[in-house]
Amino acid sequence: MNYKMKFIFSKKGMMRLISHLDLMRLFMRAMRRADFPLKMSEGFNPHVKLSIARALKLGLESDGEEAVVVLTMFVRCDDFCRRLQAQLPEGIRIKNAVLV
Repeated sequence: MNYKMKFIFSKKGMMRLISHLDLMRLFMRAMRRADFPLKMSEGFNPHVKLSIARALKLGLESDGEEAVVVLTMFVRCDDFCRRLQAQLPEGIRIKNAVLV
């Protein structure tokens, strides 16, 4: 069974200079380090099933960006936020998460 976890994050300070593609990579690495049961795409080069709703222009800060990741096992929302936040650099803050 798959679980979609939608989370809201903010991007501020020096992290406003990170590109959309680098932000995707940053979240993928942080989720692997947090040891989440991530759903991977199938095929020759599998990657984490992660999507960020809107790509911010380079240099802009944001308080309410949305992203969705697919997990293969249930993870409590507060546990997801805590574990992911511990792996992220200063400037990226997880505000909340909900299962959809």
